Amino acid sequence: MPRPSLKHVISFYDLQGLCFGIILACVAMLLLKGAGLVTGQTSGLALLLSYAWGVDFGLLFFAISFPFFLLGWLQRGVVFAMRTLFAVTCISVFTPIVSRLIVFEYIDPLLASVLAGACAGFAVIAMFRHNASAGGMSVLSLVIEQRLGIKTGWTQLTVDFMIFAGAATVISTEQLIYSFIGAAIMNLMVAWNFRIEQSTPTPEALTS
Repeated sequence: MPRPSLKHVISFYDLQGLCFGIILACVAMLLLKGAGLVTGQTSGLALLLSYAWGVDFGLLFFAISFPFFLLGWLQRGVVFAMRTLFAVTCISVFTPIVSRLIVFEYIDPLLASVLAGACAGFAVIAMFRHNASAGGMSVLSLVIEQRLGIKTGWTQLTVDFMIFAGAATVISTEQLIYSFIGAAIMNLMVAWNFRIEQSTPTPEALTS
């Protein structure tokens, strides 16, 4: 198999899409943390553990994502893995920075959950469509859709139930309900607006 060229790894077309997704992912995490909520997937697990252990979100997010990065390399190829590593690194680095630059005095938890869910949904779709992911369990969900045809959004929603089961011991019932609303919005957006065929750029896109 020929080694992928730099343009195949990260063309301008893909770079702008990934940056769009990264920014929205950071905003989603900012909204959730500002309202004391959690989300699903790896980012939700990292956010949950950051509440429980007092450890930096970015460090936890990167550490949990690493084994899934290897899975993506083996199952989806080197280009997918390199783009995913880029996205995960940027989210890990910039989320704590953005959290220090923007501090909410108050944000309604229902509004925060809806906005965070929408931002996260757009972020995930943007990264998926540019043959990357936000790392972690989203990689596993893509592999499952690729091999078994089960929609990525439904797999992610199933995983989220387990994340929220753990969250029930850390946050209040009210926070848990609002958090679930955000996660449901994100996963429904992915289930309704993404197909696995869209995760591989076309030759025309690569030459844009």
